[in-house]
Amino acid sequence: MMNEIMEKKIYDMLALKFGFNALRPGQKEAIEAALTGYHSLVMLPTGTGKSLCYQLPSYLMKGTTLVISPLLSLMEDQVENMKKNGEKSVVALNSHMSANDKKRALKLLDTYKFIYISPEMLQQERIMGRLKKIDISLLVVDEAHCISQWGMDFRPDYLKIGDLRQELSEPLTMALTATAVKSVRKEIIENLNIGSYIKKVIYSVDRPTIQFRVEMCSGNKNIRLIEALKTFGSSGIVYFSSKKLAEKMAKIIRETTDFSAESYHSEIETKDKKKIQAQFLDNKLDIICATSAFGMGIDKPDIRYVIHYHMPSNPEMYLQEVGRASRDKKGGVALLLYEPGDEYLQEKLQKESLPEEPELRYAYKYPEKLKELKDDSKMRLANYFISQRIPVNQVIELIEKRKRYKKRQLEVMVHYALSNKCKRLLLLEYFNEKIEDREGMCCSNCGNNLSLPYDRVEPNVSVIDKKEGWEIIFNKLFNFSSHPEK
Repeated sequence: MMNEIMEKKIYDMLALKFGFNALRPGQKEAIEAALTGYHSLVMLPTGTGKSLCYQLPSYLMKGTTLVISPLLSLMEDQVENMKKNGEKSVVALNSHMSANDKKRALKLLDTYKFIYISPEMLQQERIMGRLKKIDISLLVVDEAHCISQWGMDFRPDYLKIGDLRQELSEPLTMALTATAVKSVRKEIIENLNIGSYIKKVIYSVDRPTIQFRVEMCSGNKNIRLIEALKTFGSSGIVYFSSKKLAEKMAKIIRETTDFSAESYHSEIETKDKKKIQAQFLDNKLDIICATSAFGMGIDKPDIRYVIHYHMPSNPEMYLQEVGRASRDKKGGVALLLYEPGDEYLQEKLQKESLPEEPELRYAYKYPEKLKELKDDSKMRLANYFISQRIPVNQVIELIEKRKRYKKRQLEVMVHYALSNKCKRLLLLEYFNEKIEDREGMCCSNCGNNLSLPYDRVEPNVSVIDKKEGWEIIFNKLFNFSSHPEK
């Protein structure tokens, strides 16, 4: 337990470095775990300030904090935000660095308080050699669900973190995630070997100020989307599983509404991505039409809605993406536009993301020709299994098992779309959670005339007081039928 002196230090640092006078639920427990020498597994919903959980205690600890992050854009955004807030002793080591910048950073590595690094970069002998000479007081594994083969975004390179952690003399470790079922959390702890002295900070994935809605479409999805946007207004994200369709719909939105809209996906140039993000954060861009490449690390408190044009592949991804709405707790909506057969696109994408048996056998027989597997995720998986010397028949069995698992996850999403049961309850049941406080404004199955959940606004957070407030705007959309064809 924290003594009064240490607790005062925490709140003094909170005010000094972050400008806050109160911690959000879960943050204090995570900070206390680090400062009392416990490893921790921290699961907090998207938008609840997980980065503060490790940044604050780092300022009260000697040595360097090493943060492993899976996405280069996320890593760079976090570093940029820290620099804007006055932290100069921070660096990101990733493939975007020039040779000269990398050389300079490695030379000065022991002078940085915070080092952000990709799991791939961590495997370079030269970098590991330098890190071994540094006093690492805290190792942070961000998006830790990537460790698990059952996680929503399995990354083979993440599986090596446990061994690399051992090479770094097993520093104090904090694993962070927003959405991980119990089996995934168990695998994270086992892989990192932190189970003997650990505190688990696990909070509900529920976001009470977000309403869950499903609109049934029948060949009219584009029309329904434009209608929804005109009703919702600005400050929203629309997710697609297709880069081309994201671009097409952004163009249609610009041409048929008064909103400014841009598309965002992996093929957009880095400088253009940064420009789009900056415009959205500064309220100079109303709507982002994005693939799952957008959203990580985007700390915009007043996103009022997240619409899914295509069905996500699993509940974890869905909750993480819709969790970008209503970070200010003033209310938001998660709207899924569903048309029967939408799941076939995800089935196709899932099939393309995992190597088939002939591809695996070919890769094992001719490992030098591995690059002929055009899909990056397939190549990474095959390369990982070969490097770990796992027999090909065992790998084929693992892949088939994963395919079945991903199929079950997609079936949960289809059930979510079609069921007449409470939408929020269905999602929470997937995470083995129960809900007691569920009112008529909960979802499209719990009430027809929904309004913003103002009674759930956190204390000291003021509600928008404009005449045309969000309650009026949202009520317009909530007059829509969930089944427009009837």
